[in-house]
Amino acid sequence: MTTTRTPRVFAPALTPFKADLSVDTPAFIAFCRWLVSQGAGLAVFGTNSEANSLGLQEKIGLLEQLAEAGLPTEAMVPGTGLCALPETIALTRRAVELGCAGTLTLPPFYFKPASDDGLLDYYARLIDGVASDRLKLYLYHIPQFTGVPISCALIERLIRAYPTTVVGIKDSSGDWANTERMLREFPGFEVYPASEALLEKALPLGAAGCISATANVQPRAIAEAMRLWGTPGFDAAQAQLKVVRNLFQARPMIPALKHVVARHFGHAEWQHARPPLAAANGDWVQELSDQLEQAGFHMEAA
Repeated sequence: MTTTRTPRVFAPALTPFKADLSVDTPAFIAFCRWLVSQGAGLAVFGTNSEANSLGLQEKIGLLEQLAEAGLPTEAMVPGTGLCALPETIALTRRAVELGCAGTLTLPPFYFKPASDDGLLDYYARLIDGVASDRLKLYLYHIPQFTGVPISCALIERLIRAYPTTVVGIKDSSGDWANTERMLREFPGFEVYPASEALLEKALPLGAAGCISATANVQPRAIAEAMRLWGTPGFDAAQAQLKVVRNLFQARPMIPALKHVVARHFGHAEWQHARPPLAAANGDWVQELSDQLEQAGFHMEAA
């Protein structure tokens, strides 16, 4: 099937830290403003945002400050999935109160293996706890990190129970067969692959777009490629996206992205990451810069 929705790109926005590893809020707001200006939505507190290195109150405070700074909350799908159900409810409720378009919600990921029944109960209690018909919940499937997969059987049960609330999923499994199955089995359900490299296969099956780490550095190019889908210009645009994606994917992703963003904005503190992650270092740093230049990559001006 094809989709009548306009495909969208969301960036799991990188989180800048100062030397003392506190969040650099002005830099975060400025970066999110740049992403929006490039045509991207904001999936703040995603994996590449170092979300699970941020505390609950930090996340709530950052969401509030983005809203106060005039960033469009209707373009935000913040990550809200935490192991503790009360914290997930609190963060999700605040996102809804601020007018966010939805939430991207990991399953609880400490107690493994988790049964579909247990996960259904978790999401049901989250939805009932938030108690708002404005909640639009996007599941987040990244089993290589969580160890807790979101099965198609669970998706079917959640859609049946909450058809206007559980509206989509980000599939970060890296398994195209799984993404394809979701797209074919759940027409109308918003499926977002986690890489722009999959757009040529996913868009014809009705994908809603992508939520991609490298949308932090090539948001406009991804948005433009989706605009070109179905036209002669798409193949060339997709090929260039793949080149850039592969270069970043071959390195430690978060440090590599932060290194390139630091160079682009001339702000060295962007290099900082909270442990256990480390700042970009080693021979690969210059090699990445050289290869990106050879590929004709550049970040758009603010």
